Amino acid sequence: MKHSLRYPAALAAMVLASLTAQAQTEPIKFGKPDPKDFTAAPFVGDSAAAAVVLCDYGTTNFQYNNNDFQLISERTTRIKILKKSGYDAATVEISLYHRGDSQEKITGLRGTTYNLVNGQVVKTKLDGSNTFTEDLTANVRVRKFTLPDVREGSVIEYNYTVISDFLFNFQDWTFQRDIPVRWSEFRAIIPEYFHYKMLQQGYHPLAVQTRNESAIQFTIHTAGGFSGSGLMTSREAATNDAVSARATNYDWVMKDVPAFRDEPFMTTSEDYLDRITFQLAGEQFPNQAYKNVSGTWAKIDMELLGMDNFGGQLDRGGFLKDQIMPLVAKYPDLAARAAAVREVVMAVVRYDGTDHYATTASLRKAFDAHHGTAADVNLLLISALRMADIPANPLLLSTRSHGRVDQTQPMLSRFNYVIALVPLADGKDLLVDATEPLLPCGVLPKRCLNQAGRLIMKKPEDGRWVDLNPAQRYVHYQQVALTMDAKGGLTGKVHEEHGGYAGAEARQELSSLGEKKYLAQMTRPHSGWTVPKLTVGERESVDKPLAFDYEFTQPADDNATADLLSLSPLREFSAEQNPFRHDDRLFPVDFGAPQDETTMVTLTLPAGYELAEMPKPAIVELPGDGGRFMCTITAGAPGVVQLMSRMSLRKPVYAAEEYTQLREFYRLMLEKQGEKLIIKKKA
Repeated sequence: MKHSLRYPAALAAMVLASLTAQAQTEPIKFGKPDPKDFTAAPFVGDSAAAAVVLCDYGTTNFQYNNNDFQLISERTTRIKILKKSGYDAATVEISLYHRGDSQEKITGLRGTTYNLVNGQVVKTKLDGSNTFTEDLTANVRVRKFTLPDVREGSVIEYNYTVISDFLFNFQDWTFQRDIPVRWSEFRAIIPEYFHYKMLQQGYHPLAVQTRNESAIQFTIHTAGGFSGSGLMTSREAATNDAVSARATNYDWVMKDVPAFRDEPFMTTSEDYLDRITFQLAGEQFPNQAYKNVSGTWAKIDMELLGMDNFGGQLDRGGFLKDQIMPLVAKYPDLAARAAAVREVVMAVVRYDGTDHYATTASLRKAFDAHHGTAADVNLLLISALRMADIPANPLLLSTRSHGRVDQTQPMLSRFNYVIALVPLADGKDLLVDATEPLLPCGVLPKRCLNQAGRLIMKKPEDGRWVDLNPAQRYVHYQQVALTMDAKGGLTGKVHEEHGGYAGAEARQELSSLGEKKYLAQMTRPHSGWTVPKLTVGERESVDKPLAFDYEFTQPADDNATADLLSLSPLREFSAEQNPFRHDDRLFPVDFGAPQDETTMVTLTLPAGYELAEMPKPAIVELPGDGGRFMCTITAGAPGVVQLMSRMSLRKPVYAAEEYTQLREFYRLMLEKQGEKLIIKKKA
């Protein structure tokens, strides 16, 4: 898109310069590291860190070139390497967008490694041979470089400028990393012609956040002999003219930002890092009306349906006609027919592990190769469903590793996956994915359980958001019969079931390892167990729980006394550690799906022994009906003890504010499951 400002078409260059009365001091000067950064004293507080970002400073402003605006983004970063595990910080990746003949370019790339050798600072400069470029997606290339001669104690720094013709691709700024950041600052000068939406996310406060207006000046160069219009007059010789405008100057700073800490049960870290993102909302040039350029979901619908590698593929599965058409009469029920169509698609095209919402080639090519991306598989699925007289439409979503979609900011780039939605007669939606044969029809892969998806329809008013919260749960059930001998040795018979998402994960692991290795892995936590055989049930019936049956023996503890025995039966069949190790957590706990774990143990005591001490029953509940743990221990028939543990987490996602309670819930549950039965010899 050209932005001529209604100035002469012969403009050759237009340079934007800030006329603020007093220039701001830059927080870092490339090539001038602080001498104290080479000593250990300033980094005592970072002893656990592999590296520390000393300063990360970026700016973005605008320039005018070839009768159009460009974004100019400069960055200077300095990092202290503390440990060998921090060497990764010396490898830098820069994403560069390209489309058609236009591409973002890097200029002025510099890098230096500083090492203190015999009391002297030795510099090693970045060599061009240490940089290379690779394609990340169809429109994104990544420029990579690695700073040389990096050691423990090195200080590294780099500087570069990105020139972009894509005003919609205003560079986001991320303050937080996986290592501590002492100072992170981003400044932007945005002329009055452009309006950007700015979204701040994260959990740490800004140390500085300023916004002020200033005058800016455009220097306009015109070629000789041009007869202009508007603000310009006829000229016979090349001249430079100054045009003034207003601009908004932004400055954001965070300091002493802690390293981002990966936690169990989370989506991608990109959802939680401290950062600011930008979206071009509108433009208004001199003597012109305001133009809204931000996307809408209706525009995205139309754009997708008009793309050959998306909408153009939805009716190109005719090569499956002979396999699909007989299913129409065979399965009058819509859901059953959809399941049968899904089986056909899974049999002819295998998912290759790559996630896209649009095909990279034709569906026929994926069919001939017998493998393809998620888009290849599921757009073929939609085509086949329609051929079977099933009203299927594409549902766009973002996988958990790709990040959340902000429904208030229409951006196609936030999606990376597509599935099929089939409306059923009862008003419910059947969500169908053909990438995972280990899941039944209507159950999405765990990677897709990420809030909501966008239904793409021919009529924009029919498009809507669809909740992706699953009806399925993680279900784990164990029924155990234990017999203890007079020395404390055990023999056991176990029936175990993995249902829902737990069943899919167990099937995947069993398929990957094989029965022998799976059995070895399953029994590894149980010291001294001998398991001669594992029997697997319902292995191929993915709509039923995967079942395991096995027997085991466990010899007596050499230190056990004959008169007094102890045992924690539930501990043998439950988790050993609380997954929530830290005292606090800043972002949600995202399980993906509700959890349900049940263990039932029947223990037969040795002849002549009785239960001397038995733990009390317990119930632990999370507030707001969020979950429940129940444990009961009862003495049934003479010489028999029955134990039951049931844990139910009813929500797929728990807010950060619920973390402390969830952590305590697990602590109390594990403590109760670890309590011992005391068994003594009868008098």
